[in-house]
Amino acid sequence: MLTQQQEQLIEATAPVVAQHLDAITQRFYPLMFARYPEVASLFNAAHQQSGAQQRALAGAVLAYVQLRQDPARAREVLATVVEKHVSLGIQPDQYPIVGECLMAAIGEELGDALTPEIAAAWTALYDELAGLLIELEERRYRAFAEQPGGWRGLRRFRIATTRQESAVIRSFVLEPEDGGPVADHQPGQYIGVRLDINGEPVYRHYSLSDLPNGRTYRISIKREVEGRVSRHFHDELDVGDVVNLLPPAGELTLQQGNEPLLLVSGGVGQTPLLPLARQALAQGRQVVYLHAALDARHHAFREEVDALCQAHPSRLKAVAIHEHGDEADHRGRLDRELLRSYLPESNPRCYFVGPQGFMSAVDQALAELGIEADRRHFEHFGPSRPLDAA
Repeated sequence: MLTQQQEQLIEATAPVVAQHLDAITQRFYPLMFARYPEVASLFNAAHQQSGAQQRALAGAVLAYVQLRQDPARAREVLATVVEKHVSLGIQPDQYPIVGECLMAAIGEELGDALTPEIAAAWTALYDELAGLLIELEERRYRAFAEQPGGWRGLRRFRIATTRQESAVIRSFVLEPEDGGPVADHQPGQYIGVRLDINGEPVYRHYSLSDLPNGRTYRISIKREVEGRVSRHFHDELDVGDVVNLLPPAGELTLQQGNEPLLLVSGGVGQTPLLPLARQALAQGRQVVYLHAALDARHHAFREEVDALCQAHPSRLKAVAIHEHGDEADHRGRLDRELLRSYLPESNPRCYFVGPQGFMSAVDQALAELGIEADRRHFEHFGPSRPLDAA
C-alpha cells in the first residue's frame, strides 16, 4: 500500500509522467528486450513497429492512475488486459521484469527530475497494479483449469482437419493430443497459440470461429503477406501437426437479453461474429449479419452463413458487401446509409470487428445513428486502443 506521501507524489507528478509516457514506452520495450530477450517472443513484432503495443501500455498505465481510487471500476477497465495476459499465459514472475525496465525507462526519460522519493512512489504504484493483475489472472487460470476439459499452462493440440474458406483464410480444427475432453469457451472469444518456428517460440491469439463442442476448437486464420505466424500456418502446417494452446479469453461475448443484433464484419473479422450469430439464433433472437469483403474470392464462410439463413429464414438476414465484382448484395464500401438501411429497430445491440479503420468508421456511423456507446461492442485483433487512434 502506498504511503500518504507517495500518494501525494503520484498526484503531483502524474501530469509530467503522462506528458512523457509515449516517449517512456518507446524506450521501455527495447530496453526490456535487451535485458531480458526471453520475453520478446510474447510480443508481436508488427505491433511493436506500428506503435500499437506502446500505446496500449501507455493507456493501461494512465487508466490505472486515474481509476485506482475506484477499485471496482479499475478492475473493469483492466479486464481487457487480463484477458490478453491469460491468452499468453503471463505468470507472476514476469511482472518484476516489466517493473524494473519500466522504471529504468522512466529514469532515462525524466533524468534528474526523477528523485529517489518519486521513483519509490511510482515503483509502489506499479507493484500495486501488478499485484491486482496477478490476482485477477490467477482467478481466471484457476476457474478454467477446474472446468471439465480445462487445463493450466500449455496443452498440445493436433490439427485434425483444415478447410480453405477464401482466397486468404483457412480454418484449422484442433483436437487435444491427449484425447481428453475440451473445455467450453464463450462464443466470440479467442485462444492463445504458441508455436516454435526455427527453434524460436512465438505467441499469437486467434478467434475461435465455431461454437464449443467439448471435443475440438476451430481457428480461422488470414494469411498475411508479412505475417510470420499466419504464413507458417498456411504454408508449413497441415493435418497431424501439433501446436500448443493456452486458455480461451476475450470479452466480446453475447450480452444477455432478447433485443435484435446487428453483426458487422470486415474481412477476417467474421471469425468471432459467426459463433455469436449461431448463439443468438439458438436463443431465438433476430440477427442482421453484414459482411464486407474485397470480392467473392475473399468472402469467407459464405456457404456456412447461407446454411444458417436456410435454417433460420425468418430471424437471420445476411448481407454481403463487396468492393469489387457483382456477386454481392451491394457493391462498394459499407457506409452510414447502408448501415441505416439494415439497422434493426427496437434498440439493437451492435457488434463489429475488422481492421482498425473499418471499426472506427462503423463506430462513428452507429453513434450518429443513435446507438449508445454501451450497445456498441467491438474487439481489436492486436493491442487494444481507442477507435479514433486510426
